[in-house]
Amino acid sequence: MTRREIRELIFKMVFRVEFHSEEEIPQQMRLFMDALDAAGEKDRAYMEQKVKDIIAHLEEIDTLIDQSAKNWKTSRMAKVELTLIRLAVYEIKYEPDIPTGVAINEAVELAKLYGEDNSASFVNGVLARIA
Repeated sequence: MTRREIRELIFKMVFRVEFHSEEEIPQQMRLFMDALDAAGEKDRAYMEQKVKDIIAHLEEIDTLIDQSAKNWKTSRMAKVELTLIRLAVYEIKYEPDIPTGVAINEAVELAKLYGEDNSASFVNGVLARIA
């Protein structure tokens, strides 16, 4: 699998956090991973660990987003955009091997696929303030 495909799958799993309780997340993770036919064991392990790490840092990530997003709070953001911003912020702050520009670009590209018409520019704007 490519890094972009892996990132997209991580986005989809992190998106589930908004709709399930903390206790349900491990079961949701298992269900999600079981449905992945194309992912090898190494990719699955990487995705699972990254999702767990993002969830572990959600409070810090959301605080940073709230401080940086002008006139917006995470509680008011659309869930697709919020999830993409969370993923990119995690990569920017906690994965030094991923260049900031790559994290932002990938979030913007996913926003074009999964978001509304103005999602890409919103995601780009918030991430530019954070970076």
